[in-house]
Amino acid sequence: MNDLQIQKVKIGEVEQLRDISVSTFTETFASVNSAQNMANYLANNLSKQKLADELNTTGSEFYFAILNQQIIGYLKINTGKAQTELKEANSLEIERIYISKEYHGKKAGQFLYESAVQIAAEKSADYIWLGVWEHNRRAISFYRKNGFVEFDKHSFMLGDDEQTDIMMRKAL
Repeated sequence: MNDLQIQKVKIGEVEQLRDISVSTFTETFASVNSAQNMANYLANNLSKQKLADELNTTGSEFYFAILNQQIIGYLKINTGKAQTELKEANSLEIERIYISKEYHGKKAGQFLYESAVQIAAEKSADYIWLGVWEHNRRAISFYRKNGFVEFDKHSFMLGDDEQTDIMMRKAL
């Protein structure tokens, strides 16, 4: 994984962003959610238009994880008013870190996380925060291992299923 690189996503790469977004979200959550809820979420939240809108939002940035010229995952961060909830000037939200399943356990997620920390430092953020599904034990363990602590909960809609995300933060 020494050849792993991070590259900021450009608007002309929205098709590639959609492909990796849909594939990694499906790999992660399809087995534990209904097909209808998954289809609704993918159509409404990971469409090309929705992702293009997010790419054009001031304060939102996407980054590809690239290995051997292949996109294997991505990171989405938000600052300022682009954050989904807290919207504090001194914070950075990690909204999404997804890695293709075949690269789980190979430090690609850690690489994207460390990239987010570096970006947060460059932006003079005091802390990083995120929301993670309460049943995603692998992700919760990953964030705890990296020094995050729970501070609240919020609702997340997957189709018509209201789910609970644990909100976590880490001081920098």
